Amino acid sequence: QVQLVESGGGLVQPGGSLRLSCAASGSIFSIGTMGWNRQTPGKLREFVASITSGGSTNYSGSVKGRFTISRDNARNSVYLQMNSLKPEDTAVYYCYAYYRGNIHWGQGTQVTVSS
Repeated sequence: QVQLVESGGGLVQPGGSLRLSCAASGSIFSIGTMGWNRQTPGKLREFVASITSGGSTNYSGSVKGRFTISRDNARNSVYLQMNSLKPEDTAVYYCYAYYRGNIHWGQGTQVTVSS
């Protein structure tokens, strides 16, 4: 069983930065791709960024150039550095991880971009 716990959300002004963290715990050996999705009320959850165990990254067009995903395999953790934040980035951010053919989700962390 894999448990994912996110941290680092909060309120930030437009143009500001936040760094989200997500740590996986449990009896884990070699987690696969990890990433972040986000969701706003009334909308489907949307892809934000992902990173493979080898470090290959992928970003949605709306965050490319502003967000950076990274991971620490030794700590079973994934991070999302968010710069130049916009009000439309406001959402609950969920981390996920693939492990042994299954996808596991965190509980989500709220990010609010507002002046």
